[in-house]
Amino acid sequence: MRISCVQLDMKLCENEYNYSRAEELIRRTVQTDSPDVILLPETWTSGYYPRVNLEDYCDRDGETLKNRFSALSRELKVNIVAGSIANIKDGGIYNTSFIFDRGGNCVAEYDKTHLFTPMDEHRYFEFGGRVVSFELDGVECGIIICYDLRFPELIRTLALRGIKVLFMVSQWPDKRVPHLLTLTKARAVENQMFVACCNSCGTAGDTVFGGNSQIIDPWGEVLCRAGSQEEVITADCDLSVINDIRNSINVFNDRKPNLYNI
Repeated sequence: MRISCVQLDMKLCENEYNYSRAEELIRRTVQTDSPDVILLPETWTSGYYPRVNLEDYCDRDGETLKNRFSALSRELKVNIVAGSIANIKDGGIYNTSFIFDRGGNCVAEYDKTHLFTPMDEHRYFEFGGRVVSFELDGVECGIIICYDLRFPELIRTLALRGIKVLFMVSQWPDKRVPHLLTLTKARAVENQMFVACCNSCGTAGDTVFGGNSQIIDPWGEVLCRAGSQEEVITADCDLSVINDIRNSINVFNDRKPNLYNI
C-alpha cells in the first residue's frame, strides 16, 4: 500500500481556500506519486478551530465534503482518508473523519473520541462514541484523530480487530512534536502495524502547528517524515511483513487480558 500524507498549511476560517488548496495538492500528488491512499490533517477545512461562530465554518452532516470528495476520489481512482472536519449532526458539532474508496464511496465515518480539554474542545464539540475500522483495497485499517493518540486502549482495540494500517489525522502543536514522534512510533511497535500520521503546519491564532507528518513501519522504522512546512510525503508500506513480525514476536497471543483492570 502506497500512502501519501498531504501536510497542509491551512488558513483559519477560509474554508473555500482550504478546499481548493487541498484539491490542488491531491491532484498533483496523484500525478507525481501514484499513491493508493491520500491522507489529510485534522479540521483542515476550517483550520483549528474557530471559537467565534464555529457553526458558520461547519459542514452539515458532511454534505459538502462528501459531494466534493466522492467525486474527486472517483475521478482520480484513489482512496482518500479526508482528514477531519467540524461537522454539525444530531443537534451538535462533531470532529468527524470521512473515508472514501477509489469508487467514490464513503466507506466510514469516525467522530473524535477524546476531546482535548486543555484547549476547551469539549465546550465546542460533542464526544464521539464509536471505534471505527474499515477496508481500503481489501486491507483492514483504522482511524484516530490527534489527542486519541495518547490513549493506547483505543489503538489496541483497533489492533485486536486486525487492522494493519492506522491512519492518524492531527493538528499537533509545534511545542509538543517530541511527544508526537515518540507516541506514533510506540503505537506502531506495540501493535505491530503501520502508522501513517498527517499533521498540519503553519499558525492559527497563537498556536504554531508542528508538521512532522510521518509514516512508520511495524518495527518502528520511519519510512518518511515531513519537515515543518507544507509538503507531501509518500512511502510504500509492505504489508507482508506484518505476519512475519506477529509470528516472530506474538504479543497478541501472549496477552493476559484477565489481569488487566482497564
